[in-house]
Amino acid sequence: MRSVCFGAFCGLFFMVRVFAAIVVTDDEGKTVSLAQPAQRVVSLSPHATEMLYAIGAAEELVGVTRYSEYPEQAKSLPVVGDFRQIDLEKVLVLKPDLIVVWSGGNPPKQVGKLERAGIAVFYSNPRRLADIPGNMVRLGMLTEHEDQARKVAGQWNGRLDRLKRRYRNRAGLRVFYQVSDVPLFTLNGKQIVSEVIDLCGGKNVFADIPVLAPHVSTEAVLAANPEVIVSTRGMGTENGLSGWRRYKMLDAVRYRNLFHMNPDWLDRPGPRMIEGAEMMCRQLDEARKNRQAARP
Repeated sequence: MRSVCFGAFCGLFFMVRVFAAIVVTDDEGKTVSLAQPAQRVVSLSPHATEMLYAIGAAEELVGVTRYSEYPEQAKSLPVVGDFRQIDLEKVLVLKPDLIVVWSGGNPPKQVGKLERAGIAVFYSNPRRLADIPGNMVRLGMLTEHEDQARKVAGQWNGRLDRLKRRYRNRAGLRVFYQVSDVPLFTLNGKQIVSEVIDLCGGKNVFADIPVLAPHVSTEAVLAANPEVIVSTRGMGTENGLSGWRRYKMLDAVRYRNLFHMNPDWLDRPGPRMIEGAEMMCRQLDEARKNRQAARP
């Protein structure tokens, strides 16, 4: 009888362990499976670091990459490299059971070595605004913070829905989004920032370029004649905007529609991107007023 009971107990225990396994699909379509929630997580991207903090997984986070300075607590964590190079020894010393990787933003060969070492890897690469809350929920499942993740994701989606309703009928504006001024880079229509511009009633003037982050010439910008220029970074003064003021024929200059935005709010596809979207929409509303005031 004891033998039968013991066998039944063992079978039940085995069933519970199997049932408790966590399985999600990452942004590369790969299956990520954990026998139990991750206890030690290394983030290889600032946007992933922000997601992990947002869903309440701060205690599980044991390592980050350079530029993971938000929230403030992230600055105290060990740095294991950046988008160019990962210090594999530092990562292994931290003994992570989950690594969150930025697809296209981390060296593939080094990530491959970590995978071959038997560490679970989740590829995070939100390409659309709707992907951001989905990423947070899946990371919440992997770290046993699903309830908090779903709460945060729901709030995030609510803010996005409000923006869609408010700005869906706004008058269109030609927008040049300047990633950097020296050299001059922008983003095409497939990049997530372009979706933000569309959401707010703008039109990315370089949306049709096939390259995701193309280098463009000053002449090309002048030919496109944007009504709004939004800059996030600049090598010169005033965040890369002052150089445009000499081109008086540009509508953006005539309308005084030269705006700067916090790069971390838009260049990082993380929780704060909704704040970037809200700011973009407010700036484009201001641009419409400026355009109206400047017209005879």
